[in-house]
Formats: sequence, structure tokens, C-alpha cells
Amino acid sequence: MADKRDYYEVLGLKKGASDDEIKKSFRRLAKQYHPDVNPGNANAESRFKEINEAYEILSDSEKKARYDQFGHAGVDPGYGAGSSGFGGFGGFGVDLGDIFGTIFGGGRSSQSSRTGPQRGSRLQARVTLTFEEAAFGCEKEVSVSRVEKCDECGGDGCKPGTSAERCANCGGTGTITSTQRTPFGTMQSTSECPKCQGRGKIIKQPCPKCRGAGLVRRNKKVTVNIPAGIDDGQALSMRGQGNAGANGGAPGDLYVTVSVLRHPQFERDGDAVLLSIPLSFVQAALGAEIEVPTLDGKVKYAVPEGTQTGSVFRLRGKGIPNLRGGSRGDQFVTVRVETPVSLTPEQKEILRQFDRAASSGTPHSDPPDTSKRDGKKRKRGK
Repeated sequence: MADKRDYYEVLGLKKGASDDEIKKSFRRLAKQYHPDVNPGNANAESRFKEINEAYEILSDSEKKARYDQFGHAGVDPGYGAGSSGFGGFGGFGVDLGDIFGTIFGGGRSSQSSRTGPQRGSRLQARVTLTFEEAAFGCEKEVSVSRVEKCDECGGDGCKPGTSAERCANCGGTGTITSTQRTPFGTMQSTSECPKCQGRGKIIKQPCPKCRGAGLVRRNKKVTVNIPAGIDDGQALSMRGQGNAGANGGAPGDLYVTVSVLRHPQFERDGDAVLLSIPLSFVQAALGAEIEVPTLDGKVKYAVPEGTQTGSVFRLRGKGIPNLRGGSRGDQFVTVRVETPVSLTPEQKEILRQFDRAASSGTPHSDPPDTSKRDGKKRKRGK
């Protein structure tokens, strides 16, 4: 026990940190090291318990004051005393459900017992969409494994026709309070009732289906309404579709993260759709009417003569619908002029003639012959 770390150091804070700083640091670290985020990681679980213990002390103004004055000995008389010490307070029990609720909402304070309603924890799922499904919206089903209220006992954990009894050891509060005399005065500590495990009640005839838990795990299919315009990496929150709460508490939420597949032709930039299309040398030089792919199908577009590689034209209203409703974005089409390959000798000669004509500036038609007219003028002049 003598090597226990400073609680402020555990939370990455300086001594005298404010309540708001303590809470923010705790939430950040608890999310990072929560066992649900680090399954099977013993180091993360140990760090999580250490963070929880530090927060339990520093979030309580009375305990924090004693800790600031006396260190660990002020909140744990058994600290550093060995076998001849004053004994412990029964420890600071770590309830992962408490911390999960504190982080994601619906949690209870460290002073409260497990007898009150507790909101269920949240669930996460992922859904994969095509480019078009993300653009125009759709319905998808996701499979989740979630905790639900036992339909056999209605969630109270008792065998049908029976009921739970109030715990005589704690009087139904779920906690017991002990008083100890220490060198610093009389101190009280509250711990979980060992007889009812903090529930405040004892079930003598448990439900055979849930074995007294009141909750069972089931695999469920949940329909998700995907809104038009959603993008890759965004998430949808479905209230009440997470794990069931205990003691009549509200269920948690389901967070569905969206993954959008790449499209073979289109790319997305916000609400805009980007497309690159090839043009032949002749089409670019002389102009042409072409068909352009869009999310709504092919549309015709008149390419002007003399179009250069890299030219961009806009198709208004052919982009992605705005996620918050309203108008659609535009589609931007970039032209890529292709150089002809595998030419025949005749084609090559035509291109050489074109190049010579373009280089010399030779006009397309010969000038009129005025030599006879000029000769007549000279004779009249004589």
C-alpha cells in the first residue's frame, strides 16, 4: 500500500485542481481505459480502477479536504500501517456500471446505492452503405446483442408468483455504514452491503429464466432509417435501443456508425459530386454532345469546341442532398482529353498535314487571281 500513487497524479492534475477540472480529466481517462474499450487488457483494467478510486476521493469535498491535508492516510487509515495498522474502510469498491453510466449519462453518484433506477449502457453497431444509399437515404437492419428485461419475471428477478424481501442487514438501502476511531478523529465509511450485494433486497426464489438477474441477453435486429446525405464515418443515435436499465431504469442508446463504399466513378466533396470523363481529340477540338453519368442517370451535355484538358463544367442540382434538408449540391465534371494511339499511316499523315497547316498559318482557301485585271489596267494607262 505504501507505493500508492498520488491521486492528482493519477488524474494528470496539479494539487488544488477545481471540481470541473477533476471531472473533465476523469471522464477523459475513464473513456480511454474503460474495460469495454480495452477487452482483455489487464493493464487498462488496473488503470481504470486506479482512476475510479482517485475520482471517488477527489470528487467528494470532505474526502478531498482530508486528502489534501493528510494524503492517503487521511482517507485510508490502513495506508502504510501494515498488519499493525488501524484497519481499512472496507475499500473503495469499483462498479464498472457506475463509471459507464457516469461517462455516458444516466449514472449515479458514488454515495448512492444500487437500489435506485439505473440507466442501461449504450451499444454500438456499424452499417455499410453504397454511395447511392448514402446519397438518397434508405432503411437498413443491424444485428445487436443486447440486454433486455426478462419477460418471465418482468425484470424483478423473482420466480413468478413470488416477491423479494427487504434486506434486514441494510434495511433495504443496499449500503452499510461503519464508524472507526482514528488519530484524526471519528470517521465513517459507507460500503456495499455484503448480504444483498448492494441491491437492498434478497430474492429467495429467483426466476429460473434469468436466475434472479431480471435481465437476459438476446440477439435483435434493429431497423435503422438512414437519412439522405449522410457521409462516411458519421453516426446515428437511436434512443432507447441500447441495453435495458436495472431497477426500472431507462434503456441506453444505440449508436450506429456509417461506412460508405467507394464508387467506381464518383467521388464526394461535401455535398458535391466529382467526376472525371474522357474526351477524344476530335470531340475536344470540334465540340460534341456527350452523355454524362450522374446519380440520377445519364444526362446530355454540349461540350464547346476548343475544350482543353482540365476544363471543369457544372451540373447544378446533381450532387448530394444536404443532410439537414433543403437543396442538393452540384456535380462537377473534369474533362480529360485523350491522345489518340495506334494510328494508321493515313491517319498519321492527316495529322501531319494538320500540323503543317496550323504551323504555317496557311489559309483554308486560295486568294482570287487578279493578274488579268491588273494587266488591263496597265494597257489603259499607256
